[in-house]
Amino acid sequence: MTTMTAASLTLCALVALSACSASDGDGEAAVETSPAPSASSTASSDPKEAAKEAIAAYQGYWQEMEKLYADESGAGANLTKYAASAALKNATADAKRTHDRGLVNIGDVRVTDAAVTEYDAKGKIPNATVSSCLDISRWRTVDANTEKPATLPSNRLTRYLIVSTLEKWPEGWRVIRDDPQGKPC
Repeated sequence: MTTMTAASLTLCALVALSACSASDGDGEAAVETSPAPSASSTASSDPKEAAKEAIAAYQGYWQEMEKLYADESGAGANLTKYAASAALKNATADAKRTHDRGLVNIGDVRVTDAAVTEYDAKGKIPNATVSSCLDISRWRTVDANTEKPATLPSNRLTRYLIVSTLEKWPEGWRVIRDDPQGKPC
């Protein structure tokens, strides 16, 4: 999850106490960094196929995020399969902050209306921008031991627009940055 969530504003911009989200079976993070992509990355010659692949990777990313936040050890998550750069670093750091407070996130995150809004296959590293509505209303932040709900800001968004950047690496698409827009959807 590279460049995942433009630092703290990203993913957890809507969770002062750590209410990052996961989507529709889309992801959790791992606490390791990914190697840089090689120049030999190849993008699909068909933009529609590339868009499908990028969106599928984005969905996988959020499934792994769900796993990462649900387990204090983060051991069950394989976020590096879907994230790199800032997204990976930010997700793992935020999950650690959440877990250090004795909290986990349970439930699920839904990604709706996902669409590739930009696609560049001509650059050194093919990339795509995905815009979606991230719904974390069913992703609850709870005490890891008691599962009692954590107190979160009453004005936090639970359905919001998020724009993410993905790169096509030799191993597949990777989310490198998440940028929550601060707007409900």
